[in-house]
Amino acid sequence: MPTILAGSAGFIRGPRGPYDLRPGLIHRFAGKLSGSPEPKICFLTQATGDPQTLIGACYAAFAGTAFRPSHLQLFPMPNIADIRGHLLNQDVIWVEGGSVANLCAVWRAHGLDEILHEAWQEGVVLGGVSAGSICWHQGGSTDSYGPELRGFTDGLGWLPYSNGVHYDAEAQRRPKMHELIGNGTLGDGYATDDGAGLLYRGTTLAEVVADREGPKGYEVTRTADGSVVETPLPTRVLRCAA
Repeated sequence: MPTILAGSAGFIRGPRGPYDLRPGLIHRFAGKLSGSPEPKICFLTQATGDPQTLIGACYAAFAGTAFRPSHLQLFPMPNIADIRGHLLNQDVIWVEGGSVANLCAVWRAHGLDEILHEAWQEGVVLGGVSAGSICWHQGGSTDSYGPELRGFTDGLGWLPYSNGVHYDAEAQRRPKMHELIGNGTLGDGYATDDGAGLLYRGTTLAEVVADREGPKGYEVTRTADGSVVETPLPTRVLRCAA
């Protein structure tokens, strides 16, 4: 079954700086969804230009776990000769955050949009946080163009909805999504608080999950008169065994 796990949940950050990372419950959930006891997980970090510090931190985070990590970088050039073969051989492909506008543009320049779509159809679990969530949707609100949020409408569009991330964590996020949906820039969609994720089976939202108590997912829709209705969705808290 084509599966996407997208939202505002990611690594657990330790006390030793921004690159002291540990796998989050969302990663473990993605591994369980893959059905593999030793999931092969490939990191895509193009949304921040493939910084070596982040790539190294991803490897360090999964050291000593059952996951078998790898990465695909596109800056300054691909590090893997057979990109299609490598990605189709994964159990999970995880996309880190950053600029969703740059992410989608670079993927298209390298034909990665087509390869990832094939991987999705073949049952590789696709996941991501922030830009790595918006990218699978039609679009969302983004700071790709500067600190003031703007609408982004050039996502891959496999999931026919808009997507809001960091919904409770950044003051602009909720009102900007309401504005963009209300004025028709974006269609109806789903949003996630920090710590929550959306599980899609095919193009249908199957459930909302969270890595702790509190974060939620929301359905955000435009009514006939142009007003916007936000509906909190049932959210299941992941446990270590999940």
